[in-house]
Amino acid sequence: MSQTQAKWKTELSAMIALAVPVVLSELGWVTLGIVDTLMVGSLGPAAIGSVALGNAVSYPPSLFGIGLLLGLDTLVAQAYGREDHEDCHRWMAQGVYLAIVATLPIMLLLGLASFGFVRFGITPEVAAPAAGYLRILLWGTLPLLIYGGTRRYLQGVGQARVITVTYVLANLINWFGNWVLIYGKLGFPALGVNGSAIATVLSRIFMGAAMLGFAWRYERQRGHPLFRHWAGPSVVRLRELVRLGLPAAGQIVLEVGAWNLVTLAAGWLTPVVLATQQIVLNYASMTYMVPLGVSAAAAVSVGHAVGAGDADRARRAGWLALALGTGFMLLAAVAFLVVPAPLIEIYTRNPQVLTVGTSLLGLVAAFQIFDGIQTVSTGALRGLGETRIPMLANLFGYWVLGLPLGFILCFGLHWGIYGMWIGLTLALIVIATTLLMRWRRDSARLSLAD
Repeated sequence: MSQTQAKWKTELSAMIALAVPVVLSELGWVTLGIVDTLMVGSLGPAAIGSVALGNAVSYPPSLFGIGLLLGLDTLVAQAYGREDHEDCHRWMAQGVYLAIVATLPIMLLLGLASFGFVRFGITPEVAAPAAGYLRILLWGTLPLLIYGGTRRYLQGVGQARVITVTYVLANLINWFGNWVLIYGKLGFPALGVNGSAIATVLSRIFMGAAMLGFAWRYERQRGHPLFRHWAGPSVVRLRELVRLGLPAAGQIVLEVGAWNLVTLAAGWLTPVVLATQQIVLNYASMTYMVPLGVSAAAAVSVGHAVGAGDADRARRAGWLALALGTGFMLLAAVAFLVVPAPLIEIYTRNPQVLTVGTSLLGLVAAFQIFDGIQTVSTGALRGLGETRIPMLANLFGYWVLGLPLGFILCFGLHWGIYGMWIGLTLALIVIATTLLMRWRRDSARLSLAD
């Protein structure tokens, strides 16, 4: 085996070792929402739709807050690559401060949004429980953002397995809380959809506390007690974190907001279409979490190599991550084409939902590879410190091209929910092509500069 082949093999093994726990963590994140949907499923399509809408509205502001912290991927990973462990710790502290600052405006925004469902034409049987769900869910904002900041730190210093452990336990807490509070078990009152929201808040509190606990344990093991040497706020560092994180947050909001607007559009159709939209979106979200985890691993691996001054290793890390992410999405596309009906039947055997759902899964299969490319490319570029181009690509792809086309096909030509998904598929093709070309150019320049 040549030296070059040995490098690729070694780095592929390292990438997989980092990516697997991160992917499992991302799957754990989406599973929280899926558990909520499954647990309220027996209450009927209106309950499924209300949870879908509550989550759809809460995700963009919450993920914007988490996105502000994505600059930690670049800053912590590059500091770790330079073997500057104290700098890693200082960046984590700034992440916690930024999480605290971002919490209040996000909570206020979610509270105001809870009063808007009826005004946007959502049917009353869905709007009322969705509003109650959202008003409870907003109380989990601070622990969610603290989780987001400490997670990026632990990921950047190679402590990814503890994130997986946290999500496994959080999902168990969420499932048990749903069972108890939705249906009134163990002497508790039956709270329905509101009980599901309370369970999610409790699981988020656990996630934030667990991440801080694991960070404290890691720092203690290396002889640097977390709270004894806690760094104070730094305007310079916070500004740098926001400089990198703001475009990343914008990119997340543009992407998630586009998909959630489709859910809102489904709410303008019928409860059956809305329920079907949520079920199919759950599957699309689940497969998306795998390249999203690989994307995070790419950001860390590329950042480590850049910090160490090894441009060739940075380039290899990005291409390896792209191969892993798109390879998985190809397999997912095959599954959606081969067994669509059994996948829908896991949620419901409603014949109308089955008819619409199997067709939508065919559209999901069509864009899987492109979704994988754009997601992993975003992470690889973030490892280089580039967060602006993914935001601009999402702005054009979704909001200038995909969504307008989707609304025309859905409501103008009366193609229904299929028209919305066709528009988003075209958007993903454009975004993936743009970001892949940008990664190819930037990574090549990095190698030449070395």
